[in-house]
Amino acid sequence: MYDVIVIGGGHAGCEASLASARLGKKTLLITGKIKNIADMPCNPSIGGPAKGIIVREIDALGGEMGKNIDKSFLQMKMLNTKKGPAVRALRAQADKVTYQKEMQNTILNQENLEVLEAMAEDLEVVDNKFKAVILADGTKIEGKTVVITTGTYLKGMVLYGSTKISSGPHDEKPSLHLSDALKRIGFNIKRLKTGTPPRIKKDSIDYSKAVIQPGDDILYSFSFSNTPNYDVNEQVPCYLIYTTPETHRIIKENLKKSSMYGGYVEGVGPRYCPSIEDKIVKFADKERHQIFLEPESLFYDDIYIQGFSTSMPHDVQEQMVHSLPGLEHAEIVKYAYAIEYDAIDSLQLKPSLESKIVENLFTAGQINGTSGYEEAAGQGLIAGINAARKIDNKEPLVLKRNEAYIGVLIDDLVTKGVIDPYRLLTSRAEYRLLLRHDNADIRLMNYGNEIGLLDKDTYDKFKKKMSDIDYLINILKSTKITPKEEVNIYLESLESARLYDSISLYDLLKRPEIEFNNIRKFLDEDFSDEVIEQVVINIKYEGYIVKANKEAEKMLEYEKIKLDDKIDYSLIPNLAKEAIQKLNEIKPATLGQALRISGVNPADISMILLYLKRNKNE
Repeated sequence: MYDVIVIGGGHAGCEASLASARLGKKTLLITGKIKNIADMPCNPSIGGPAKGIIVREIDALGGEMGKNIDKSFLQMKMLNTKKGPAVRALRAQADKVTYQKEMQNTILNQENLEVLEAMAEDLEVVDNKFKAVILADGTKIEGKTVVITTGTYLKGMVLYGSTKISSGPHDEKPSLHLSDALKRIGFNIKRLKTGTPPRIKKDSIDYSKAVIQPGDDILYSFSFSNTPNYDVNEQVPCYLIYTTPETHRIIKENLKKSSMYGGYVEGVGPRYCPSIEDKIVKFADKERHQIFLEPESLFYDDIYIQGFSTSMPHDVQEQMVHSLPGLEHAEIVKYAYAIEYDAIDSLQLKPSLESKIVENLFTAGQINGTSGYEEAAGQGLIAGINAARKIDNKEPLVLKRNEAYIGVLIDDLVTKGVIDPYRLLTSRAEYRLLLRHDNADIRLMNYGNEIGLLDKDTYDKFKKKMSDIDYLINILKSTKITPKEEVNIYLESLESARLYDSISLYDLLKRPEIEFNNIRKFLDEDFSDEVIEQVVINIKYEGYIVKANKEAEKMLEYEKIKLDDKIDYSLIPNLAKEAIQKLNEIKPATLGQALRISGVNPADISMILLYLKRNKNE
């Protein structure tokens, strides 16, 4: 018998299986094809707004994605550098071949982890508890827990034009029966859709008509344990082009031929990653749309047309691609397609990602209604951790909304549910100033250490960083400069106000025009860039950070109030009908979660509090 069985070798499955195995649990990863473990069927990148911060959080908790992309990137770029720290995010262009190879090597050499190439098609459940996975050939594999991470393979259906093919990505065999098994044991199944753009041959592009997009000339890494050491000049560039009036004409004239607009699609598509047809229709006032040409690997010549997802027939795709500047003679090596698949209702999950329907059954990734490699990996890590902790009768790891984007993601899934494929955005996080790229280790490494996934060297390095931050802050507070004439002349050269009284360097740094480099001359010691960055952000945004923390603390008071899942909300007087329906459906774990449910108002919360108080006194 296995402690943890993971079904699916995508990004969620990789993190789930590695986490449980590293926590000492005998783990089995079941995947259709071992060579497809950690496949990147869509965009060749890791990171970006909100998503890049999730990768940092995964790393801070002891996950693998950050380490793996650091081994396999083609280009690194920090986004939104001219904006505030709350929206800055690292993005890496990935080498799809190297990324897969490195992750597969990690998986196949992980102690306590076995990999089985097979198709899981059924589950054995007894008294609402998971007991075993049933393979397509009838083999029964018993386990204490299971984590289902099937991606887009549940009854996968590839579409382009009027053509529909039963398939997973890359013409692979889909899982035809597992979603029926999930439905049979009580899961609500929904149909979702996503898509991918064409790939074209690198040498068939006229790059003179495109704007080059190089990587940054600053060294970056996703993993806190890695010291970046690469040649910035050897990064592979991307290119920017735009759609043309001819592109728009072709799409409008052939709209009914697309799977989406021709009525061939059953699933709901992603709102925040629309097809090019959707962009042309829904943003008809826009004369052009950005398109990025992105390399997929050093090992083959495919270029990914970012922003050009479509479900048009192949002949129309040819016309569309050739209407783009620089792509007039482009050779398509892989046509775009849409893909439909089954997913569960995420409202049937606990915040731990364990099912409310079947005990010891966890789900993660696109089966929960999300999109994106990073969202999948974050869920997989939490599901793997909590499956292992469930076996040990330990409290699950549930990250709060003020602690991590992973916490925002999972709370949104289990509290609000999804209609279309969920994509994490910075705007979804009300405490985004607290959830920054630069402080993911400060927020989460203590959890990673307590759980047992962080290695000693990484945690010791983190403790040294925290010590250095405290030390630098104390120096800045205790070091004062006086209004000497030479000091005032220096400040005026920086277009900063003269001093009339002594001031600490800490308070001087609060001035918007003063940077850390401007005060180095007053310090005797030097510090690492990451320590300086952390201190400067904390000083310059101190007021906003204090305010955000106070707001979070108020919400945490509601999170402390636990709600029994056996409460019948129809018995609580004066609750709104919509609130009763939503509360009985979701069964929130805390009063804070109840407050975030759409349709539950502050007045309803007051009635619940009154009910809890009366029951406590009885």
